[in-house]
Amino acid sequence: MAIKLTKNELKKQKDNHKQFQRYLPTLQLKKQQLQTVIMGIRAELERKEAERIQMIGDLDDWVAVFAENELFEEKKRLDQLVQPDRVIVKDDNIAGVTIPAFEELTFKDINYDVDDYPLWVDTAVFKLREIARLDALVSTLRKQTELLEKELRTTSQRVNLFEKVKIPEAKENIRVIQVYLGDQQTAAVVRGKISKKKLVEV
Repeated sequence: MAIKLTKNELKKQKDNHKQFQRYLPTLQLKKQQLQTVIMGIRAELERKEAERIQMIGDLDDWVAVFAENELFEEKKRLDQLVQPDRVIVKDDNIAGVTIPAFEELTFKDINYDVDDYPLWVDTAVFKLREIARLDALVSTLRKQTELLEKELRTTSQRVNLFEKVKIPEAKENIRVIQVYLGDQQTAAVVRGKISKKKLVEV
């Protein structure tokens, strides 16, 4: 980019340089904060996914009794008793990014007559609800990671822009202008001396 070799431009470049130097630590801090939070969420996601796999594995003990589910008439099957309604999330703010924070998964209120089912159904309904809750939590954690990683990419690009382009560019512009203005000043002094000498000779 062509720059004007003037004192006004020198001041502008110095102001830019100061501004970039002031913003850079804030951006670096944000980048660091985002990296730390993302690592924490990934660890939590890993734990919850393992917990979910464990819960599903625990259902293997129930395979025989779950087979009875097929004997129920369609409207009385387990999937009719466990119907998620809505995921309740609140907005959280991490380093200026709004992310969803899981609070609860609600279920449709379905009443059933206990006389219509064997004893194991209450426990099965509870376990299936817990797995559905974990699914909703895992999904929310993935969304958090996605939003924060997007912000981290943007912040990293800005840090690189300031560190590798803007700050070095402003420094170089300041140097070029100072050299030019220094040369101009030296030339003016030399011209002044020559003029003075000619006047003295006259």
